[in-house]
Amino acid sequence: MKFLNPKFLLLALIVCGVTFGGYEAGLATNSTQALTLAVFSSVISTTLLFWERRVGVAFIGVALLVACKAMTLKSIVLGAELDIILFLVGMMIIVGVLKDLGFLTWIIQAIISRKRMTGVSFTAILCLLAAVLASVVDEVSSIVVVLALVFQVCDTLKLRPHPFVLISVMATNIGSSATMLGNPVGIYIGSHAGFTFSQFLVGATPVAFVALLCTFAITVFWFRKDIQEMSKAMENHRKLGLGPTAKVPYKAGLFVLLTTVVVIAFHHQIEGALGLMGADNKNAFLIMTPLVIAGILMILRPARARHYVEHEVEWWTLLFFMLLFAISASLSHNGITKNLASTLTQHVKGGPNGMIPLVILISSLGSAFVDNIVFVASFTPVVQDMLKISSDYSVLWWALLFGACYGGNITVVGSTANIVASGLLEKHGYHPIKFSDWIKIGALVGVVSGVVAWVMLLFMPVPHPAADEANVQHPPAQTAPAHPPSEKT
Repeated sequence: MKFLNPKFLLLALIVCGVTFGGYEAGLATNSTQALTLAVFSSVISTTLLFWERRVGVAFIGVALLVACKAMTLKSIVLGAELDIILFLVGMMIIVGVLKDLGFLTWIIQAIISRKRMTGVSFTAILCLLAAVLASVVDEVSSIVVVLALVFQVCDTLKLRPHPFVLISVMATNIGSSATMLGNPVGIYIGSHAGFTFSQFLVGATPVAFVALLCTFAITVFWFRKDIQEMSKAMENHRKLGLGPTAKVPYKAGLFVLLTTVVVIAFHHQIEGALGLMGADNKNAFLIMTPLVIAGILMILRPARARHYVEHEVEWWTLLFFMLLFAISASLSHNGITKNLASTLTQHVKGGPNGMIPLVILISSLGSAFVDNIVFVASFTPVVQDMLKISSDYSVLWWALLFGACYGGNITVVGSTANIVASGLLEKHGYHPIKFSDWIKIGALVGVVSGVVAWVMLLFMPVPHPAADEANVQHPPAQTAPAHPPSEKT
């Protein structure tokens, strides 16, 4: 009777629809490609409908691809993106050390001790703190710290925390797009596109900043009654303060964070000095920096080293990423993404600029309901195949980034930060935010920030990967492009 479960029937319908639809659209022209589409759509559908079973289905999917000769063991290992996994492991350990050193607690204490704060200024600090922390640490650690501040202030003032939780999450998702460090999507795109850390900053940070300003304006207007109520409550508690404060040591944690960010920021220059600029070592020092720093920290703190590896690293999530990356690689391995890229370039008018809103829309809607890394990993091979037609299509890397990150604001399941925030609300004894309440403000913020990204990508000169790296990863096509090259520089 379990097979009559409506969700299971929906999953089967999606898989059959994608497989036969792909065949009719010319994406799958043989049995191997049809099998690949079926396995891929099964993993995506399971992620959406049976979240807790996604890793098990991914295991079976990888095994099925190998057994049916759609992939080889070697191609599975290459597709698993171990370099990105190692980068994330190192960053998670560093964040665990920052927690131990009290650095994140110090940030909360520094804000609580501020004098003459109003509801608007508190909201501004909340947005800035959430965005900056998400860009230099990660979105999960950011939302945990920021919501600790929200709960402490709202509990003190006897206010409903839900509006400020939503504001924090929106700013976190937007801030996570500003650097490679804030979201797995960033390092994944940066690694595949060949962007250096500084190039990523130039292309992503201005858009994230403008989107953050728009989000701040929208949320201040949307929650104006709650913010005014906070201002009045703060005036009444002026002498009592916003909560108990304590002196927390921060210098060691600040040194660790600054060292990590600075070394990563100059990774391209260091790679040049060490002779690591070849295609086989693309962004090698960028990937290795968190591992080196994490290794040093574990040597200096041997009593906590095992704890960092076992409890601070999200092995369950990383394992799913590895399997997902391998299954996504099968789309390119079997020529499906090449067929899709050809179809899109033939039917979407306007060349690369005409493709920008489509990529933002697809990745935003997808990320609203399924983990954004799923759609980024799926669409990356399509962008790579488009780059073989014209290098101007590299602007789609940025469209994919912003769509995936900003679309996460639309629903409560749109990003990991959203899910963590909902869990923390329940943990502190509050009722969860209703889906309808979330999607109203989330859809507005998602649409506005998506339009901001679209307009800025049309008129702002965005960085392209270094010529040598781009040519290695995406060899120039021997035939004329399907569309005239874009005038965009």
